[in-house]
Amino acid sequence: MHLQTRGLILKEQSIGERDKLITVLTEDRGVLRAFVRGAKAVKSKKQAATTKFCYAHLRLATTRDSYIVEEAQCIEQFFALRDNIEKLALAEYFLELGFVFAPPEEDAHELLRVLLNSMYMLANGKRPPLFLKAVTELRVLTISGYAPNLVACERCGTFETPTMYFDMEQGLLYCENCAPATAPFALPLGVVSAMRHIVFSPLRALYNFALDADLLEELSYITETCLLRQAQHTFKTLEFYRAVCMPQNKENTT
Repeated sequence: MHLQTRGLILKEQSIGERDKLITVLTEDRGVLRAFVRGAKAVKSKKQAATTKFCYAHLRLATTRDSYIVEEAQCIEQFFALRDNIEKLALAEYFLELGFVFAPPEEDAHELLRVLLNSMYMLANGKRPPLFLKAVTELRVLTISGYAPNLVACERCGTFETPTMYFDMEQGLLYCENCAPATAPFALPLGVVSAMRHIVFSPLRALYNFALDADLLEELSYITETCLLRQAQHTFKTLEFYRAVCMPQNKENTT
């Protein structure tokens, strides 16, 4: 049996002297692993299209318990990511988000599109890295069913007040009149509006907003904290990104 699909290469692992095992986020089968025979041979036509960061069209042979890459054709390699340590570190984090949040053997079209769009914008300098980090984190949570409740105040239904309060543990929003005493996080209205946009906008408009630097740092802190609490996973790529690119930022807590 054969399968034609498109996917983003998340990981690659050497197997012996000639072969490798790749982990791929596919649009219709979620995350899967596939063997690439002869991938490290000098004349291999599959080598470039099965390297990490590559978005490729794949023809897979399926067996009872494994996939084998028979053909691979590169669609996009995101070469510009390798020119800047901040871009590369953040892109590594995006790949890990795909690995952690993608459902195995299920449709992952929207998740794949978000990661590809964020990586394209990152590689080509279309949006600031911190902007793309926040957008990707919160949209990945939304796609995975962990979106915070941002419609209105959880208690009275008020849409907005000059300052809103966010319970990061529960993912709930409160107006300034209803905020509980148990550690709500004060949010400027600009950050609330940005979070609502990320959660509710169609994919084509996802990146169509702007924040000044201070509010963007606030947004990134919120989205990262929410993601870490929901994932219950230690992202080594995020730790590296923060170490080399965000040394002055406030330390996030989980």
